[in-house]
Amino acid sequence: MKKTISLSLAVVLAASALTACSSDGKVDGNASPQPSGNVKKAPVKFSMLYPTTVSTGYHTLVPDLNKDKWILKLEELTNTDLDVKVVEDAKFGVMFASNDIPDVVGSIGGPGSKSMSGSVENGVFMPLDDLLKQNGPNLLKVVPKSAWDSVSYEGKIYGVPEFLSNPSRRSTYIRTDLLEKAGLQAPKTVDEFLNVLRAFKKMGVESPYQMRENFKYADIILGAFDVLPYKDQFELVNGQVVPKFFDVENVQKALTTYKTMYDEGLIVKEFATISSTDFTKSIESGKAGIWSQNASGLPGYRTKIQQAAAGSKVDIIPSPKGPEGKGGYFYYSPVIRSFFVNKNVKPDTAAGIIKMFDWMVSPEAETFFTFGIEGDTYTKDSSGKITYKFPTTKEQTDEEGFRSGTMWAVHDSTYNKPRLLLNEDGKATLKAFDDVLAKEGLPGIGFYPDLSSFAKFPDLAAPQPDVGPKIVIDHMIKMIYGKEPITDWPKVIEEYKAKGGNEIIKEATDRWNKKQGAIMIDIKK
Repeated sequence: MKKTISLSLAVVLAASALTACSSDGKVDGNASPQPSGNVKKAPVKFSMLYPTTVSTGYHTLVPDLNKDKWILKLEELTNTDLDVKVVEDAKFGVMFASNDIPDVVGSIGGPGSKSMSGSVENGVFMPLDDLLKQNGPNLLKVVPKSAWDSVSYEGKIYGVPEFLSNPSRRSTYIRTDLLEKAGLQAPKTVDEFLNVLRAFKKMGVESPYQMRENFKYADIILGAFDVLPYKDQFELVNGQVVPKFFDVENVQKALTTYKTMYDEGLIVKEFATISSTDFTKSIESGKAGIWSQNASGLPGYRTKIQQAAAGSKVDIIPSPKGPEGKGGYFYYSPVIRSFFVNKNVKPDTAAGIIKMFDWMVSPEAETFFTFGIEGDTYTKDSSGKITYKFPTTKEQTDEEGFRSGTMWAVHDSTYNKPRLLLNEDGKATLKAFDDVLAKEGLPGIGFYPDLSSFAKFPDLAAPQPDVGPKIVIDHMIKMIYGKEPITDWPKVIEEYKAKGGNEIIKEATDRWNKKQGAIMIDIKK
């Protein structure tokens, strides 16, 4: 199946050929594109686009990014001469239509993302398999297979990914001080979870479990019964690839649990309309007992909740498990960003580009992107211990985010271990990732690029990776409120099928059987 390219890009391609614009498991510490010998080669010169989703930040305040000290240092470390741009991915259509395509283009997600406009499928970028074998040995060593699969098209690799070695990102938070006051242990099962919430309610906790609209960051029970209704949560059942919400028995158990929480006041009555802003305010003001969020937020929650509720303790605990021993949250796509090489880039330049990306997974690169420049943003003693100047203003925080986020194109984004090890909250976050998140979560089948039938039947498609189809969410909410019987869930499945779901299932099954961009997203064992 070939995805249709955007009209503007198709016209350009038809008219003329495109021309290019002129952690743990670390790799070899000596890995670098710097040439050997006494004669230094000329820098590899190319243009590069970094993608962003926002129109603010450090890059917007720098008059000329190519004279920025961080870009200049990157050039020095990699023997490159870069012409850098940072562009919102929503504006990529203008770039493709104008035929002004840099030598390297970064994209949020993989080759099938909306912003890429079908450019990979239509030959705008070059396959990288041979280049990686010759110039990217460290990349081939550390990047998980699932990430390579996500940036491949028709069996060939087209992108170099910023990846997740551990796609388990979300976690269950608890106010440990409230748990201790209740005299209870952290809940291990759904029943124990309910009992802890009941105890919190008796203690006067306003939101024993903090909900949010569309079950976003409020799907702990759907996870316990392994029925998350998301785009990467399909499974193979009797020869067909179907959404997990086809599991009638477990969906009904999950909805019954949520209804119990609603009926007993363990979640607030208006749970279906709580915005992200109100969700955050409730947690940070100390009104929530248990909630679901990304594990990386632990230091911030500890600080803000302590300010609102003196004596509070916040920890990440294993998520409660359902009767089948499952629990946790969905696994994220293994690819955060992808970087593609224009097909018209010369071979020597393309090799230099891959060498630069290969360097980015080295210890030297980790130190540079994490801490910056020695003598400027950090110092190192004779034993190698680093003292880092943590940012203290918004401007400094944005600058750090540009260096360690935007600029660090290719690396394992699971967490930044060196930085986390510098303080106790960071160490607690690292421990949560390694001891809790690495042992829970729900694998599923996802499609890269998306199924074409998703666009044909938008009410049946997940509007976001962590939000279920409208038709599914609407029925779930009505059942929890008691406006529809939970026993009618089989009718929901039949409605889904009749409104286009059968076509989605057929396409999903065909893609899985043919191994066409159908990927099992699972944790790296």
